[in-house]
Amino acid sequence: MNTATANRPTNGKERQTRSPERILQRLDWHVIRRLDGILQGDYRSLFYGTGLDFADLREYQPGDDIRNIDWNVTARMNSPYVRQYIEDREVTAWFLLDFSPSMGFGALERDKESVLVDFVATLARLLTRNGNRVGAIFFDSRVELTIPARSGRTQVLRLINDMLKRRPAQSGSITDLTPLLNAALNSIKQRSLIFLISDFICAPGWDSSINLLSRRHDLIPIRLWDRREIELPEIGIVLVEDLETGEQIYIDTHNKKYRQRFYAAAQSREKQLTQTFKQAGVNALSLSTEEDLVQAILRFAEMRKRARHYGGTH
Repeated sequence: MNTATANRPTNGKERQTRSPERILQRLDWHVIRRLDGILQGDYRSLFYGTGLDFADLREYQPGDDIRNIDWNVTARMNSPYVRQYIEDREVTAWFLLDFSPSMGFGALERDKESVLVDFVATLARLLTRNGNRVGAIFFDSRVELTIPARSGRTQVLRLINDMLKRRPAQSGSITDLTPLLNAALNSIKQRSLIFLISDFICAPGWDSSINLLSRRHDLIPIRLWDRREIELPEIGIVLVEDLETGEQIYIDTHNKKYRQRFYAAAQSREKQLTQTFKQAGVNALSLSTEEDLVQAILRFAEMRKRARHYGGTH
């Protein structure tokens, strides 16, 4: 099985009582204000990659990125010179959102889909405050909705509203992310910052699509997970359900060998996913349902800084 739980949380009714305005207000107070205080308004490391225009040359200084050395000029001048660039300050960001059934897994008050809503709303708010545009593609077993990229607070509220009002996904078959990635390849023409947000509990075969998407855009996978998907709690005999296929069986969680096999299967999926991201040349952020959102975004900022320094950002 891909995902197991005694009872799938049903947060649809609870989500309907949360208005986009209230969610955005809560995030402004409890997440964005904290980030403003820590990052002091410098979100360059979060959102800006290496899509730069050449401006000038100057002599190399200690600490400069060696990838910017102009070797032809260096050979002529007998001294190392680096290229200087002007960075395009306007970013177009896209959120590729996986709303497949397994995203409903987690604690009743904080499943993966709830974390997705908060994460997307926060990043969209930070981006649009600086005049950048954001859009989204919603996906279940197929592409459900495409929201064209626009700027402004109204766009953030629309994103939140559309995420909240969508119908819960129904179990059926294992998710295939290929149609989502291909939809992005076909519809997003301008080089953009793309967040692929999923738990990546899916069928194999999407490697070539993510490889192509990462070459065309600045792609950042965000992997959502819950610790109960990795380690079964020892709580006796329970009915578990594969949220992707709907298959149900009873298992004895006191059985140590079963818990070991469950953990080994989770580690195997993790290893395969890590290899897929490595082959695509992308740096993924892993986000737990139990992690503080501010701390997760600070980890994301540090990851982006390292990627810029070592050439991991396309």
